[in-house]
Amino acid sequence: MALAGIFLMLFLVSHLLTNLLMLAGDEGKAFDQAVELLGHPAVKIVEYILFAAFLVHILLGVLLQLINYNARPVKYKKAPRTEISTFSRYMFHTGVIILVFLVIHLINFFFVRLGWAPLPEYAEHSHDFRSMAVVLFQNPWYSGFYVVCMLFLGFHLKHAFQSAFQSLGLNHTKYTPAIKIIGTLYAIFISVGFAIIPVYFLFFYSS
Repeated sequence: MALAGIFLMLFLVSHLLTNLLMLAGDEGKAFDQAVELLGHPAVKIVEYILFAAFLVHILLGVLLQLINYNARPVKYKKAPRTEISTFSRYMFHTGVIILVFLVIHLINFFFVRLGWAPLPEYAEHSHDFRSMAVVLFQNPWYSGFYVVCMLFLGFHLKHAFQSAFQSLGLNHTKYTPAIKIIGTLYAIFISVGFAIIPVYFLFFYSS
């Protein structure tokens, strides 16, 4: 689960940097060029690996939650004092929220490219992700939902970053504090970076 999580965290960096090209001020030319690379055979292979990583991460997350539940099927009458952080305690819950967001996100973009979802009338072709994003993000409800989900993603990543290193045995008093700081900065970078995009198209973009 840790290895799949690290791979997904690396993907998020790449995905965010690509999406931020929509804000480059060149009418989406740089972003469209990046999207064209999605048709390359090597990228296709990475997509399969990516979906496998998502599937492994989700299934193992559910399995671990069931194991934890079965270990204590009857809750304590009074919750014991624990050093477990709030981020750790609600990892499964934030994971479920992220999964719901992911399904909606795939339907609105990736499934359209595959032909599994209908092409919106405002899009010129199945790879016209920028037009799709502009229309969706100019909807206040969708943008609000997106930003809230990015907040939960940030909470999830904050603990996930440190937890991944700990699961791999890379836990030491000397560098664990640095890992925590880097993990917090990473979570902020990813969540705020993605949240900026709908905010821009909702409040500052004019076609």
